[in-house]
Amino acid sequence: MHSKTHVLPTLAGKAIVSRQFVEMTRTRIEGLLAAFPKLMNTGKQHTFVETESVRYVYQPLEKLYMVLITTKNSNILEDLETLRLFSRVIPEYCRVLEESEISEHCFDLIFAFDEIVALGYRENVNLAQIRTFTEMDSHEEKVFRAVRETQEREAKAEMRRKAKELQQARRDAERSGKKVPAFGGFGSAGMTSVSSGSIITDTIVEPEKPKIAPAPVRPSGPSKALKLGARGKEVDNFVDKLKSEGETIMPASGKRGSDASKALPPPVNVESVHLRVEEKITLTCGRDGGLQNMEVLGMVTLRVTDDKNGRIRLMISNNDSKGLQLQTHPNVDKKLFTSESVIGLKNPEKSFPLNNDVGVLKWRLQTTDESLIPLTINCWPSESGNGCDVNIEYELQEESLELNDVVISIPVPSGVGGPVIGDLDGEYKHDSRRNVLEWCLPVIDANNKTGSLEFSIAGQPNDFFPVSVSFVSKRNYCDIQVTKVTHVDGDNPVRFSSETSFVVDKYEIL
Repeated sequence: MHSKTHVLPTLAGKAIVSRQFVEMTRTRIEGLLAAFPKLMNTGKQHTFVETESVRYVYQPLEKLYMVLITTKNSNILEDLETLRLFSRVIPEYCRVLEESEISEHCFDLIFAFDEIVALGYRENVNLAQIRTFTEMDSHEEKVFRAVRETQEREAKAEMRRKAKELQQARRDAERSGKKVPAFGGFGSAGMTSVSSGSIITDTIVEPEKPKIAPAPVRPSGPSKALKLGARGKEVDNFVDKLKSEGETIMPASGKRGSDASKALPPPVNVESVHLRVEEKITLTCGRDGGLQNMEVLGMVTLRVTDDKNGRIRLMISNNDSKGLQLQTHPNVDKKLFTSESVIGLKNPEKSFPLNNDVGVLKWRLQTTDESLIPLTINCWPSESGNGCDVNIEYELQEESLELNDVVISIPVPSGVGGPVIGDLDGEYKHDSRRNVLEWCLPVIDANNKTGSLEFSIAGQPNDFFPVSVSFVSKRNYCDIQVTKVTHVDGDNPVRFSSETSFVVDKYEIL
């Protein structure tokens, strides 16, 4: 018999963990353990001691001993190798070699010991195999989970099929002239959301009217020609004609949302010291999850229009915990900013330039940490008999933000008709010219942090990517604000106005 029992005693001979691999009485084990400290006092510097009947093979572990009790006719070299493997198992489960830690993980250790020795004989295993065996990775459990997930997907597919049947029945009833009670709101959802969507877009672009005039705002050629060559009623008549034909006419929307998102209305009262805190985000995610890249660029811009307020300092409040990198303008006193979070010129006798926008502080955050994504988008197309059923949902992870005029643009195949809309939070528009389905949400905040859209259309799963997102926000992502402005001389407060914007440069799910 190769080995009988394995014990973890203290220096005083108290057994913390004991495991027998052959049949032994408790009295016999206690007698062997009681004899071990007495045998250790012989002064010999060996790794084993023997009595008339057994051999103790041991290894000191700080204040503890690892002891293997075997018969005297066992192979001592194998016993030493087994003991070393036992000792390597301990740190896998115990952070420190102390009695309390080992007692806490005693069953984990016993399970690992059982993988090393079975029925008194050592198994041919290494540390990596022991780790795998004790994790108990079950193939049957994986199969069970896969079957359950498949059943859930089939149940969802059946639900969508029933919804489409109800919608088709409603359309057939409307065509035949019968009056049918509204049971889903599917039939008129498209036209309703077109009209209300136009109102939303107008509010976005209204403040931008003076800037938009020199540039074309629609991709269509005739519209551009009319803008350049004729104005007034001719343009209005042409737009009205397109609308009557079912086209959605918008000054700027969808993938051009980044231009529209910069059209935040300026503050009503602009003081002689005006500050802009601006941020823009560039984000790329994979369709199966995983953040490929996210970059947020921010800047504080100062504009002074009164020479009396030229020599000033800005108090900055930086409550960000995301690990961004800050950089001041070369003419700003960097030491003052580092020590006191105050922005002032290196030469306090000089003034800030008048009637010019001066960037005094900028920051950059670049990460692949998925927990920092402000708005997650999950687009899940699944093939069906007639094409694809697409489920898309959003979730606001950064609950301190309030995102306005959110447009989630999903590409759709051309030449197959419009999508059949199922469940919908918010509104939608189908742009048949650009082959895009636009999901429009006026506001996403902590009270409206999740939402979903379901639709069906002929196509393949790859047809619905990349999904792009645009939004505007009057709250910045990195919590940096200017809290106070004072004169250099006397630290007297200065009245100032400020505006904050957080916009999208590029936001795509590929």
